[in-house]
Amino acid sequence: MTFKEKLQAGKFLVTSEVGPAKGIQTEKLLEDVELVRAKVDAINVTDLQSSVMRLGSLAVSFLLKQKGFEPIYQLTCRDRNRLALQSDLLSAAALGIENVLILTGDHPALGDHPEAKPVFDLDSVQLLQVAKRMQEGLDMKGNKLEGNSPKFCLGAVVNPGSDPLEPQIMKMEKKISAGAEFFQTQAVYDIKTFENFLSKIKHVKTPVMAGIVLLKSAGMARYMNKNVAGVFVPDNLIKEMEETKDKTATSIEIASRLIKELKPMCRGIHIMPIGWDKVVPKVLEASGL
Repeated sequence: MTFKEKLQAGKFLVTSEVGPAKGIQTEKLLEDVELVRAKVDAINVTDLQSSVMRLGSLAVSFLLKQKGFEPIYQLTCRDRNRLALQSDLLSAAALGIENVLILTGDHPALGDHPEAKPVFDLDSVQLLQVAKRMQEGLDMKGNKLEGNSPKFCLGAVVNPGSDPLEPQIMKMEKKISAGAEFFQTQAVYDIKTFENFLSKIKHVKTPVMAGIVLLKSAGMARYMNKNVAGVFVPDNLIKEMEETKDKTATSIEIASRLIKELKPMCRGIHIMPIGWDKVVPKVLEASGL
């Protein structure tokens, strides 16, 4: 079954994530993804994550597709105008890449080329509308596309820890109306925060996959609490990472514990290893996924 078919069948889904290299090397990435073959339902490919210049998401998604994986092609609005965004969607479809996660994208000022000019010609809601319209055989201006229409499985992101939460839910609803078929969330470390989010979206039927970012250190946790909007790492988890003698083992324990608590509440888990790709199989095993 494809990722979309599993989604439509109501299955519990597990996805992981890879970040392309800052260069043309793909051997290590392809070796790492082999570790999760048949263990995850799809693999996200980040699009210039944190606004750092890297190998393109579309190229890596195609390489994964060739290797028999289900890629989720991440496409951000940050770097392209509406012409390029539509062209890249068509390119993905022509290469057989169906799953697309649409994001607005981090501002270039946060990355390694801070002087780069941001585009943001469209936002994530608008781009979802464009992708949905393309499936009807039309471009953004209503011009007819030649031949068969592209077919996508469109995803979006949501932040359960946003404060205030209401604007995030309103945008989530707009994304659903625009064509979003699934959501992957920002990192979840506080179960009560996620429960509160779910209590406010009981009317939403679109599948939500809870995001898990592997903690590498207490310093990383404190940094996220200070700098990443909507992410809160509780003090007890920071203390665990601070006192441990084996950060990798403790990170796996924390992630697996969170996954076990989150699993009954949502339709899937999305694991973001942030470079710890080799740890993902251990997290899957420890959490029973």
